[in-house]
Amino acid sequence: MIELKDISVTFHQPDRQINAVKDVNLTIDKGDIYGIVGFSGAGKSTLVRVINLLQRPTSGEVIIKGENITNLKGKDLRRKRQSIGMIFQHFNLMASRTIFDNVDFSLKYSGKSKQERKEKVTELLELVGLSDKHDAYPSQLSGGQKQRVAIARALVNDPEILLCDEATSALDPKTTLQILSLLKELNKRLNLTIVLITHEMQVVKEICNKVAVMENGEIVEKGDSVTLFSQAEKELTQTFIRTASHIDQALETILNSKSFIDSSNDVWLIELSYIGSQTNEALISQLYSRFQVSANILYGNVEIIQDVPLGSLVVSLSGDIDKRQEAVAYLIAEGVKITIVKADEPVEVEGVNHYARVN
Repeated sequence: MIELKDISVTFHQPDRQINAVKDVNLTIDKGDIYGIVGFSGAGKSTLVRVINLLQRPTSGEVIIKGENITNLKGKDLRRKRQSIGMIFQHFNLMASRTIFDNVDFSLKYSGKSKQERKEKVTELLELVGLSDKHDAYPSQLSGGQKQRVAIARALVNDPEILLCDEATSALDPKTTLQILSLLKELNKRLNLTIVLITHEMQVVKEICNKVAVMENGEIVEKGDSVTLFSQAEKELTQTFIRTASHIDQALETILNSKSFIDSSNDVWLIELSYIGSQTNEALISQLYSRFQVSANILYGNVEIIQDVPLGSLVVSLSGDIDKRQEAVAYLIAEGVKITIVKADEPVEVEGVNHYARVN
C-alpha cells in the first residue's frame, strides 16, 4: 500500500542544516496497523507528513499503491490525498461549527448532493459512536469525543489509508484505549491501512501489528510486533519496551527494598522472558522437583501482543550453586530468555544475559 524509498528531509536554517529524516526505506502492506515510535525530535511526524506530501521529501520517492506520487502537484495531488485521511493530536475542529458541519465541511467540494452529504455524515457519526451529537459544538465535547469527530472527518472521502500523528497524546489513558479500540475496529471493518505515530510503546502494543523505531531521523529497528517485543536488538527499542512493561521500575523497587537486601545473601535475582505456549508451562514449579532450587516470584507480567502472550517474571533463586547453574541452563533450553540481575558469583551458563543497569 505504501512504499517509502530512500526518503530524506532536510531543513535549512541561517546558521545550520537539520537532517530531520535520513535515508528511510519502509514498506507498509494493505491492512497493516503500522506503528512508528520514537522520542520527540526523532523525525517520526515529519516522516508521516511525507506520506501525503504535506511535507515534500528533499530526496526519495513516495509510492502509494504502485504509483509514485512524489512529483504530483495541484489537482492531481489533491485527488490522491482524498485516499489518505489524517488525524492529529489537537483535533483541529472549527469551534463555531456544529459537529455535523465540521464533518460535512470536508465534503463541500466533493460533488455530492446535499442529501448525499447528509447521509454520509450521519453514517460516519454513527460509525464513530456520535450519532447523538449532530448539533453539538466542539466546546461541549470531551477530548475523546473530539477525536472521534476528527476520525469521522478523516473518513469522509472513503480513504484507504489513515495517518494518525500522535492522535492519542492529548487523551487520558482510558480514553486512549477507547480511541485505539475504535481504530482497530475501523481497520477491520473498512480494511483501512493505518500508520500510527507515537512516542508511547503502550499505544503500539495495543493495536499495531508492525513497528518501526526511529532515532535521529533514521529507522533503527523494524519488524512485526511480536518479534520486536520479544527479541528487540537495539538499546532504544529495549528501553521503550521495558518502560511500557514497567519491568525496570519493578527491579528498582525490588533491589532497593529492605526485605530483599536483608535476604539477598546467597540468592540470585533473575529475570525470565518467555513467549507463546511457554507462558502456559509450569517451568518454575519444576525447578524444585528437578534441581531442588527454590524460586520465589517477586514480579510477574503477561502481555498479549497480536494474540500472542509474552511473559516476564522476576524471581530469586536459592539452593546449591551447581544446581542453580543447572536450573538456569534448563530454563534456557526450554526457550526462556534469562537475564541475571544480581548474583554474587559468576553464572557459568551459555546464553545468559546480564542486566546492564545494575552496578
